[in-house]
Amino acid sequence: MISEFAQPRPGRYVLFDVDGTLIDAVANQRRVWEMWAGRYRLDADEVHRVALRTRPAETFAQVAPDRDPAECLAVLHELEDEDVRSGVYGAFDGASELLGTLPVASWALVTSNYEHRVRGRFARTNLPLPRVIVDAAAVQEGKPSPVPYLLAAEQLGARPEDCLVIEDAPSGVEAGLRAGMTVWGVNTEVPAAGVHRHFGSLREAVPDILAFAFLP
Repeated sequence: MISEFAQPRPGRYVLFDVDGTLIDAVANQRRVWEMWAGRYRLDADEVHRVALRTRPAETFAQVAPDRDPAECLAVLHELEDEDVRSGVYGAFDGASELLGTLPVASWALVTSNYEHRVRGRFARTNLPLPRVIVDAAAVQEGKPSPVPYLLAAEQLGARPEDCLVIEDAPSGVEAGLRAGMTVWGVNTEVPAAGVHRHFGSLREAVPDILAFAFLP
């Protein structure tokens, strides 16, 4: 794959989304929302359908407008934290090899989740962690705003044009494009609008991501 004599390409950085890109958490997210819906005696399928395309606050406003949003969020956080402790997680094929090969200072995680959950999921799946993690608490504007990816680049000491974003979700793709970065999509059958390259799986993208990061 990458020769032991290959050197990191100076000024090249890779910024990864987490859920859906490196870690397969689809079943976990559905289970959490089903349990949340059960707490409020709501239709689980409808709640999950809304949650897939909106942020939590918007989901609460649509499916439980008569409930206290702060209480709804506290319940969701409780369920998500428990899922990190007891749920079954899997890393996408290629994730361990990819992250283990990249120099630790050359990549970052940019997630709409919270850092303590990311660390818990990475521990459960034996994935290495980078020095830079930009989570939901680090920014006031989440994806599709470019702010999370621009903050990650700043913390890495990188120029946006030298960053490669790896994403699975349209909102993340939009965020990377608005940040002025190269964006590749993975783990979807249909390319998100605007991606520079698309791969059906993370595994398919591994050689090209490493080629981006290393000198031949």
